[in-house]
Amino acid sequence: METHPAPIRQVALLIESSRVYGRGLLHGIAAYAGEHGNWSLRHQEMAINAEPPMWLSKWSGDGILVRAETQKMVCVVKELSLPTIDLRCRRSVGVIPGFDTNDASVVRLAVNHLRDRGYTRFGFCGFGGADYSQRRLVEMKRYARSLGRDVAVYESPEPDNATTFGAEQSGMLDNKGLVRWLRSVEKPIGVLACNDIRAQQMLNACHEIQVHVPEEVAVVGVDNDDVICPLCSPPLTSVEPNTHMIGYRAAAMLERMMSGEVFANEITSIPARRVVVRDSTDAIPIDDIEFVNAYRFIRENACRGVAVDDVIDAVPMSRRTLERRMRNYLGQSPAEVIAGIRLSRIKELLETTSRPLKQIARLTGFHHDEHMAKFFKKHVGTPPGRYRNEHRLSSRNPQ
Repeated sequence: METHPAPIRQVALLIESSRVYGRGLLHGIAAYAGEHGNWSLRHQEMAINAEPPMWLSKWSGDGILVRAETQKMVCVVKELSLPTIDLRCRRSVGVIPGFDTNDASVVRLAVNHLRDRGYTRFGFCGFGGADYSQRRLVEMKRYARSLGRDVAVYESPEPDNATTFGAEQSGMLDNKGLVRWLRSVEKPIGVLACNDIRAQQMLNACHEIQVHVPEEVAVVGVDNDDVICPLCSPPLTSVEPNTHMIGYRAAAMLERMMSGEVFANEITSIPARRVVVRDSTDAIPIDDIEFVNAYRFIRENACRGVAVDDVIDAVPMSRRTLERRMRNYLGQSPAEVIAGIRLSRIKELLETTSRPLKQIARLTGFHHDEHMAKFFKKHVGTPPGRYRNEHRLSSRNPQ
């Protein structure tokens, strides 16, 4: 029987390459297209606030993946009546199916990281008028409230009729207000900035007024921009969205749409991947030398298989005192802190490498991979192999 090759799909990518978020999406889309081999991709250099390209209105293709920042972009792609998915979801809610980062997951990762570092005061620094900033602020307040905490908030004044780009540009000019807030806020404090751009501005302001980072103010950004974060002083800790997975899954859905399937105009929310730790949060803001030494010992040795008894042997502290101070400062027992560090490392190795489970077990302090698998399933609810299959699309370094 004669077989016919699958038709080549003509797909337009209206996604900015000027930001790490857009580039991550493009990597994920390219991975899907490379695996399936029947896509012809049309992409051009553009910024997030770019107008629709001149060729688009006369383009006869099969599908569109877009980051629709403006209403004009939404209108133009709708007029084409082609299968379309929006990866920005600002203007197209209820109009076009979309994929976006889950902001609650961003906040939980950031706040839990700051708690693990010993911060008990939390702040948020955002851009007034930027929708993603407002969503993250709402989630920050909600999560802090669940922990019995308040959030110290600073947002730049909202400009009139601002686009995202306009809100960011206006916020970057608002250095005096940011400096006043940094001077006044009670310290030590851990602050989530709405993105890496805002976080870098915060770090510069701290340096200007000689506020010590991270001892007085710890800063976490969002996006894990591989250019911005290392350029910050100190280098910036940042939450990394799972843009590779978003791009891949959006491409997979678009393939089905181009084959005739119909999807509701709803947003699929994808959790952020992880916190990439750098110097802007690498401190323990607690004036208790014995506890700091104990916690530092745990951080440095958790993945070597240490137990609570090993911590007690390493520092001059009784078990009861260690338990009490851990719960006082971190809200966790020593055993829970050790388990959390090991679990984070296992997840990172599963997501970002193809190492066999035996090797991952050895690298995280387990003598047998069966023990590691049992530990992982108890805390995550799924076996490590399945977890890897569900998250490995985000891997950038498979070896």
